Amino acid sequence: MPAPSEFHSVTVVTKANVYFDGRVVSHSILFPDGSKKTVGLIYPGRYHFGTTKAERMEIIAGGCEVTVDRQPGVRAVAAGGEFDVPASSGFDIEVRSGICEYVCSFLD
Repeated sequence: MPAPSEFHSVTVVTKANVYFDGRVVSHSILFPDGSKKTVGLIYPGRYHFGTTKAERMEIIAGGCEVTVDRQPGVRAVAAGGEFDVPASSGFDIEVRSGICEYVCSFLD
């Protein structure tokens, strides 16, 4: 199922989450049921993120290559694709060109 193109009846946190000197930027979205997502942009480069909770990354535009900690191989993920990251782990993400746009859902 593709990621939604918009969210309704939510609260958007206006203060951006800025990582890697502005090469990765996101905003948090809070839902009435207490769940949270972030929507953001990743500029070209290679970055490592650690996770506390399990996450699902849905790629909205552009593409990336991902290596999830403790999982073999690199996976290419294009717009419309997604990947899951277990809790208490992390992942490397590389954008070779253009901008990768994503929605990150924090899973229970």
